Amino acid sequence: MWKTVQIMKQLNTEVVVIGGGATGAGTVRDLAMRGFQAILLERADIAQGTTGRFHGLLHSGGRYVISDPHSATECAAENEIVRRIHADAVEETGGFFVVTPSDSEEHADKFLQAAHDTFVPASEITVAAALKREPRLHPGTKRVFEVRDGTVDGWRMTWGAIESAKAYGAKVYPYHRAIDIIVRDSAVEAVVAYNEKTGEQVQINCRFVINCGGPWAGQIASLAGIQGVDVVPGRGIMVAMNHRLVNTVINRCVYPADGDIIVPAHTVCIIGTTDEAAKDPDFLPIKDAEVQQMLDAGEAMIPGFRDSRAVHVWAGARPLVKDTRVNATDTRHMSRGMSILEHGERDGIHGMLTIAGGKLTTYRLMAKNVVDVMCEVLGEKRECITASEAVPSAQNRKTHLVSDRLAQREADRLDDQIVCECELVTRSMIEAELSQAPESNIDDLRRKLRIGMGPCQGGFCALRTAGIMHDFTKKDAANNDPAETVSTKSCDSSAQIADRSSTMLRLFIANRAQGIRPLLFGQQLREAALDKWIFSGALDIDHLPSPSSTAKLATGDLGLNHGRHDGISPVGFEPSTSDSQLKYPQEEAQ
Repeated sequence: MWKTVQIMKQLNTEVVVIGGGATGAGTVRDLAMRGFQAILLERADIAQGTTGRFHGLLHSGGRYVISDPHSATECAAENEIVRRIHADAVEETGGFFVVTPSDSEEHADKFLQAAHDTFVPASEITVAAALKREPRLHPGTKRVFEVRDGTVDGWRMTWGAIESAKAYGAKVYPYHRAIDIIVRDSAVEAVVAYNEKTGEQVQINCRFVINCGGPWAGQIASLAGIQGVDVVPGRGIMVAMNHRLVNTVINRCVYPADGDIIVPAHTVCIIGTTDEAAKDPDFLPIKDAEVQQMLDAGEAMIPGFRDSRAVHVWAGARPLVKDTRVNATDTRHMSRGMSILEHGERDGIHGMLTIAGGKLTTYRLMAKNVVDVMCEVLGEKRECITASEAVPSAQNRKTHLVSDRLAQREADRLDDQIVCECELVTRSMIEAELSQAPESNIDDLRRKLRIGMGPCQGGFCALRTAGIMHDFTKKDAANNDPAETVSTKSCDSSAQIADRSSTMLRLFIANRAQGIRPLLFGQQLREAALDKWIFSGALDIDHLPSPSSTAKLATGDLGLNHGRHDGISPVGFEPSTSDSQLKYPQEEAQ
């Protein structure tokens, strides 16, 4: 009797990059531009981890001129490059370092000389000039220094690097989790990945692996049997306010501390951040006291900050390389510099590098440095050219303005339905993204388009987006089988599409709620109550049938498919027990 044997899908390349944050995207772009065949693997959506969970600051270097001079110099140089090659992701807000009435002037007295020594452009301006630009600043501010801070959309920047890498021939696989690194005769031979949306496995044969997993780098290294990759997750929370209280980045002119930065980002402003060692980058709890600490810190710089409405809070994990100079739990004082581990020399596993540390601002430099090391190991000389060419979406573009979308809607307001009023997202924008990636969940669309990131946090636009996605899926199903129309398909097919759409909607609502619960007071509590009435009252979403395993899988969501650390699930979302080793949170950024 014949026996059917399932053969794992096989791919061949030269280099596999693991980790789809900014560093991984920059690395695969650099590899492709130097002529290497390269594949990028990311276990979730692109830039869904650390890159998507930060405050949006494009560092001038000013923050580190005294505490970490080398990082300050790197940030200053890369700041200018990022503005040039990612213009569509950068807003030139400028930045102030302010001495508040409660701050000592000791740090300020050293600031300008330290900036000069580290090549960070900085100058002192009068308090009156600063108040003219930012009238909400504390009127008792003692001194103000102006720097070249900006804001950067981490998702847009990372996708720009991905688009550039693809244009040079790289292949990119989001929602593909590396589950094994095959080593033979002390050398890397292949990477095995699991498709989180289909359940399929793929083996990618290669001669080199670059580990860009950030705070997950140690876990990835262990797949090759490598231990002792000490990357400490530095947990930090950030809080988004419902509008831009300032239009300039505001830093306290003190040694880096908690809650000392306010960043205007798109239609909101963000205050951050705390800094505390975490045991697991997948489990970053948010403490109520930390939220209050952020609001108090904002009040010190901007009177009235505490009385403004906070709309979302989230946590991110910085990939800090263990620093023997400081206590193992003192992440605030660990270096922000990058570290590259060559595992052939270090561990006897040839053909693998790990890079960690660094800043989002220095992502391109990190990529350059790690690919330089790889070329050195391979005995090849190929020059880096990533600083000289803008990514496709930024070519012939100026840096963006917060008013850009308003200008676009003025042009098409009579022709295109606005789905998300807060962020001015239209139906055609959603449909265009679905055409490019029909398997997207609503959070995938949010990261690209900012759906649900305004004051209502998805209360209105989530329903509309789910409806558009449902219609698109029905049309896509019909187009895949021209002999049939949707109306003639089986009831099961229609039911499956409805199940998928409902699951996508409930997942999005659950993820938005995670960042609202610590803020449930005042206007935010009223908004949450309204959303609850809409979803539970009008739609009775709490009593929909439990989603099928197929619908859950289609989301690709790690928490939904593998369970959560805290064991809590939204109604109808019972954690799977199929893989007790994998536990992920629902928490999402912004």
